[in-house]
Amino acid sequence: MRKPGRQGLTPDDWAKAALAAIARGGLNTVAVEPIAAELAATKGSFYWHFTNRDALVQAALDRWEQLWTEAVIARLEREHDPAERLKMVIAAGFETGSSDRVEVALIANSEHPAALRAVRRVAERRITYMTKQLESLGWSPRNAFDRAVLLYYVYVGFLQMEHVSSHVLGSDARKRQMHLVFETLVSPDPASLADRQQAFDAHTAGARRLTGSRRMVGIDSGAQAGRRKARRTGRLQGDRRS
Repeated sequence: MRKPGRQGLTPDDWAKAALAAIARGGLNTVAVEPIAAELAATKGSFYWHFTNRDALVQAALDRWEQLWTEAVIARLEREHDPAERLKMVIAAGFETGSSDRVEVALIANSEHPAALRAVRRVAERRITYMTKQLESLGWSPRNAFDRAVLLYYVYVGFLQMEHVSSHVLGSDARKRQMHLVFETLVSPDPASLADRQQAFDAHTAGARRLTGSRRMVGIDSGAQAGRRKARRTGRLQGDRRS
């Protein structure tokens, strides 16, 4: 039978410590004994909460997913304007994303099955959410998806740049780049939207005219056929009288 560990120590305490270890050195740094020492706990405490190391890694990944994706989306949902939501997403990526060293470590350790599943799940959740916002702004589903994927490319690339070449990214440049990303990938081009609407209206009007013409042709053809039939009937009647 497993024995309880230090009073007050919870599974979340272990998950926090494991997540900090991932941020410091990747998944390989998650080991029971060093984390137990960090928490001033025993291995018995660990086994009271978890069956093995893999269970601890999974708990850490679940915590990361909750903090850096689900909790962020919940905060975004307090804003009613989809454009403002996407501005907040971009700002969060450029301003606070660099503090998420866990994501960089997980991407670098994507051969680990649990890490790969978590990274994929988070990427799909974020891209799906951004796609929905872009559709709300008037982009077609395919355009919205492509732009959401490009936004995610920018985010992941920025994470890598921030941890490898942070000296290149000054605060002023970062603000300009945030604005450029928003204007390029999020803001619909008014002229382009007007052109698309005009083309759609012209197409619709043309289709209506074509449909109307076909109806008129049908009416005219029917009338002509009726007149021809009447003339043939009249000639036959005249022949009979003769």
